Amino acid sequence: MIGNDLNVILPELVLAVFAMAALMFAVYRGKDAEAPMLIWATAILMAGLGAWIGLSGDTTHTAFNGAFINDGFARFSKVIILFSAAIVLLMSQDYLTRNNLLQFEFPILVALAVVGMMMMVSAGDLMALYMGLELQSLSLYVIAAFRRDSVRSTEAGLKYFVLGALSSGLLLYGASLIYGYAGTTAFTGIAEAAGQEMPLGLLIGLVFLITGLAFKVSAVPFHMWTPDVYEGSPTPVTAFFATAPKAAAMALFARVMFDAFGGVTSDWGQIVALLSVLSMFLGAIAAIGQTNIKRLMAFSSISHMGFALMGLAAGSAFGVQAMLIYMAIYVTMNVGVFAFILNMERDGQAITDINSLNMYSRTEPLRAAAMMVLLFSLAGIPPLVGFFGKLYVLQAAVDANLVWLAVAGVIASVIGAYYYLRIIYLMYFGEAGEALDGKMPAVHWVALMGAAFVMLAGIVNLFGVESLAAAAAQTLLN
Repeated sequence: MIGNDLNVILPELVLAVFAMAALMFAVYRGKDAEAPMLIWATAILMAGLGAWIGLSGDTTHTAFNGAFINDGFARFSKVIILFSAAIVLLMSQDYLTRNNLLQFEFPILVALAVVGMMMMVSAGDLMALYMGLELQSLSLYVIAAFRRDSVRSTEAGLKYFVLGALSSGLLLYGASLIYGYAGTTAFTGIAEAAGQEMPLGLLIGLVFLITGLAFKVSAVPFHMWTPDVYEGSPTPVTAFFATAPKAAAMALFARVMFDAFGGVTSDWGQIVALLSVLSMFLGAIAAIGQTNIKRLMAFSSISHMGFALMGLAAGSAFGVQAMLIYMAIYVTMNVGVFAFILNMERDGQAITDINSLNMYSRTEPLRAAAMMVLLFSLAGIPPLVGFFGKLYVLQAAVDANLVWLAVAGVIASVIGAYYYLRIIYLMYFGEAGEALDGKMPAVHWVALMGAAFVMLAGIVNLFGVESLAAAAAQTLLN
């Protein structure tokens, strides 16, 4: 019944209808004058939907003949996506206002991107997967080039569009091969066709599909767009790229691998393991030479996606649980770090050079301390929560007899710690120079301090995320 189907997709439907209604409202009322109200309304609605989904029970429902799946795995991912998008949206308002970039389209595009992400993590069919992916991507292409008077921002949007279109083409080609050999686009049908021993044509289609998905999570060697887009986009857009889309793409990766190809984990596990180790090392090594903090965070994200892929490479329920825990921690850390980066200013001008943080602790000791906690956590230094995120994925790799991958992860983590510690060194022991004078709005301050608090207090029981992630992983593999 269509009524039952609509009931299953109600959160996505509410957000999509809101985005379209907000677009008509803003155009009718005078456009950009309504932007601050739209940002708050969109963020409140996303947070409300996140709470609704999180409290909606633990049953599994499907809609549209299995094309849409509402299970524990999808709900866990959607809660991360919705809350992180809401927080980043609220953090963006002050920066966009200061830089004359606050336009009514921004919250609407973010809302539509989030609808696409929610569709991605609930996809049970290649057609639904592509619909969600493209809705997200088209929105992100536009906001990457949101600073229309900036050559760098336009370049970022164009690079993201061209490489995103290439990845979509590869993904579609893989999907067409899979459809040709499996005779269906439904994940359940593909899983039956793959069986225990996959036909060669299906395997080739899977390789192309993984290539397209690797672009979306910016895994090496499909990462080339990430540093330029992170640097060229307005900082609130970079903050958004570093949080919700990463969680959505990684959840989609897991959904496709386990729902459609869960019976042949040995075939795709080695490909994902290779992507994982390449991403960890390139991200760790390439970030060492960066002085622009946004480019540094881009390479950091590549390395962290490598660690998350380690969980998937394990091919087990514990591996999926480890990946979900890792992504929840990673998104929280990034929200806090970008709350700090958004306020790196001098005389009203945004500063991205890490050398500007020299002796920052003297002028802003509390902010510097919170940033230090987050950087230590990103580096995976115990006993902070970031350490436990890495510990889970390393344990999943060891349990799956991928000891070499776990050892590589430890080495990459040690290398990557250098550039996080360098920022801490500059803040506390660098040569004093012209100080930053950016004022931190209340929303940013709460996000920064809140993220730092979570990294410290979460060591007790990870705020229950461990058990929630375990339940979510079980629903994906059952």
